[in-house]
Amino acid sequence: MLRATLKSLLARKLRLVLSGLAVLLGVMFVSGAFVLTDTLNRTFDSIFADAYAATDVSVSAKPKVEVGEFEGEQVAAPLPAAAVDKIKGQEGVRSAVGRVDADGARVIGADGKVLTSMGPPRLGSNWTGTDDVMELREGRGPEAAGEIAMNATTAELSGYHLGDTVPVLTQQPKREFTLVGIWGYTGDRDSIGGTQEVAFTTPVAQELMLGEKDVFTSVTVTAADGVTPAELRDSLAPALGADYVVKTGDDLAKESSESIKEGLGFFNNILLGFAGIALFVGVFLILNTFSIVVAQRTRELALLRAIGASRRQVINSVLVEAVVVGLIASVLGLAAGVGAGAGLGYLFSSMGGGGLDLAPVGVPPAAIISAFLVGLIVTVVAAVMPALRASRIAPVAAMQDVATPDRPLTRISVFGGLVTAAGAAALGVGLFADAGDADLWLILGGVLVTFVGVALLTPLISKPVVSLLGRLFSWSLPGRLGRLNSGRNPRRTAITAAALMVGIALVTGVTVVMDSAKSSLKAEAARILKAQIMISGDQNGPRPPTFDPAVITEAERIPGVRAAAGLYNDLVQIGADREYVTATEDLSRLAESYGSTAADLRDDQIAVSAPEAADKGWQVGSAVTVQASRGEPHTYTVASVFPENGLPGSIILPAAAIPDFGITQPVFGFVRLDDGVAVSTVLPQVKQLVADSPEVSATDQETFVNAQAATFDQIITMIQILLGLAILIAVLGVVNTLALSVLERTRELGLLRAVGLGRAQTMRMVTVEAVVISVFGALLGVAVGAGMGSAVARALENDGITEIVVPWARMGTYLALAALVGVIAAVAPAIRAARLNILNAIAHD
Repeated sequence: MLRATLKSLLARKLRLVLSGLAVLLGVMFVSGAFVLTDTLNRTFDSIFADAYAATDVSVSAKPKVEVGEFEGEQVAAPLPAAAVDKIKGQEGVRSAVGRVDADGARVIGADGKVLTSMGPPRLGSNWTGTDDVMELREGRGPEAAGEIAMNATTAELSGYHLGDTVPVLTQQPKREFTLVGIWGYTGDRDSIGGTQEVAFTTPVAQELMLGEKDVFTSVTVTAADGVTPAELRDSLAPALGADYVVKTGDDLAKESSESIKEGLGFFNNILLGFAGIALFVGVFLILNTFSIVVAQRTRELALLRAIGASRRQVINSVLVEAVVVGLIASVLGLAAGVGAGAGLGYLFSSMGGGGLDLAPVGVPPAAIISAFLVGLIVTVVAAVMPALRASRIAPVAAMQDVATPDRPLTRISVFGGLVTAAGAAALGVGLFADAGDADLWLILGGVLVTFVGVALLTPLISKPVVSLLGRLFSWSLPGRLGRLNSGRNPRRTAITAAALMVGIALVTGVTVVMDSAKSSLKAEAARILKAQIMISGDQNGPRPPTFDPAVITEAERIPGVRAAAGLYNDLVQIGADREYVTATEDLSRLAESYGSTAADLRDDQIAVSAPEAADKGWQVGSAVTVQASRGEPHTYTVASVFPENGLPGSIILPAAAIPDFGITQPVFGFVRLDDGVAVSTVLPQVKQLVADSPEVSATDQETFVNAQAATFDQIITMIQILLGLAILIAVLGVVNTLALSVLERTRELGLLRAVGLGRAQTMRMVTVEAVVISVFGALLGVAVGAGMGSAVARALENDGITEIVVPWARMGTYLALAALVGVIAAVAPAIRAARLNILNAIAHD
């Protein structure tokens, strides 16, 4: 029986290539995700090991606010210069050097643009000389206040050479320096991990990067002879006390690497999620392929039963085919995954200047195990139902010309109706009843269950809908034949269309949610924001772009300006919670920009939004203790409670709190004009004020809002790209179904050709069948996706989505693309059908 199975498989090897390709693509996505994250993990292990290779022990002040991996950058608490002398006097210490290392030194390149970074920090540091890792390549270190040195990556990206004047943005307004030195690292590296770094003299670094004199971010300590870093750490920690953090270079390397790995793990889970969707779609393709193959092998399997094969042997025969396909696809998918992981790693390293030296690509055990588990399990599970169907073939079928009749749709339709009703009920309760915190879960669960129910109902829906769609092509004989062929087997058509439905429904659903959020944002901005001119920039690095606070002061002096306000933000600690807060120089001016009124805050007062006050149990007069990124905790009194969205943010601190923020420059600016003053008369003057801040620009309100909303379009594009693999597998399903259908109807096609159907007509007939199936799947996808997205958007009403937008134009585009997909998918099967030898086809059994 095994030999017969393998011979059957070899005789029909082409019929399973496309289904195997579906598994291959899914396995590629899964294994590629593990290869990519493993490569990046080892890359960052190497980067941080190099970064701290010359560090025996590092001492820093305990951070004022602990920042999580996904909350932003950790702001180092300033460490007084006296601490350096104290550390030098400790036993086991050979030397101690105060370090200033802070993100936010942005070099303005020779082209007048700020050097961007898509991940690595842009460090400003104090020059302390070279060490075992760092080597001077040109010039010398800075000695005067107007001099800087930079690493080779920064010099290359900026286009500067020794002696050039270099503008640099920091916590202070733009300053110009003379470039006197360029350094690199051992191993002929221009940077460590693509980091851009500028070195100042120590006093200048303290002033520009920390805003204080005689403070450092850390102290690098070298152990005396005979003392290990771990021994020095263990002796320094108790001597310095609980206000200091003492770690070895190895500790810092491991800690930094683990922090990066946390983010990469999240990224890996996203990739695996999309891989799961692709494999789910692949199940439809494999299920359809094996169903068709079993139907075509009815007589062969019946003969096996007639000569003594048991039902179990027939089941095993089909499952062996599935195992062989799964194994081959897993091996090829793993190889493709290694290539994909390497390619994505190279793309990742190229972002932000290409300064990231990737570790050699490896294949982790997780990639190998997942490749074979996923490949085999998905293929075998998809083949189970066709295998059971094959075992039910009666031996007597071998004695007559038989075709496997399509089973009644009653059972699956009833089950699908019940599942859909359950999903609709959950949706109804979540949308229109008050289930408290369970509302969102009821809606999301209802969407998922309804999605499954519609998929189960697809065979019932397919016959009338496909017949209706096919009438668009019934003006010709090939069109009428194609319409009839697409509707002759509802289960097969439904499974093929359902695969396409999944991908398009998800894309459509995400588009509905994102477009609704974008429209809601625009409507809300138009309703509450009265400032006609905005100052802001695109964030192209870890830190947001900022500008000189003097810009706000100068903007208020422009004739026709009613009010101008800058907005600052920080992550602070309030009790056990970390909260994002905002601050402004003058709350009354900020309120003016939002079309409301508010009294300015004293140094010991804050304003909070009504939802925040309700959540925290605060009211006017409540005392709130806030620890900002720098400085000491301050206790404030709630001076006012403003309506939701009445002002930016939910907690507003006074101007006196700004020096304690991690970023002490405004990130947004609002300019409101006097009634009747044209934006065109004031905007050029405001633009001139930010000319020294290339990261930011002044725009009118509409341009600003559109720029903020553009993020949603970027998310949609990213989702479309990631779901492209699932849609590609669905297209393969259409190709596979048509190819096997043409093989199944070989004799029928021969008879049609014999009675006068031409080659071109045969190709049009197959093409119409493909187009109808593709458009049917896309139609289901946009309908289900629009409903799913609308329900999710409705559930997010309390999170700011107040308008539901159905993207009719994009949905029309998806349908048009589906028709094109059908045409492309039909090319190979149509050519095969047209080239059939008429006499051989008629004699085909």
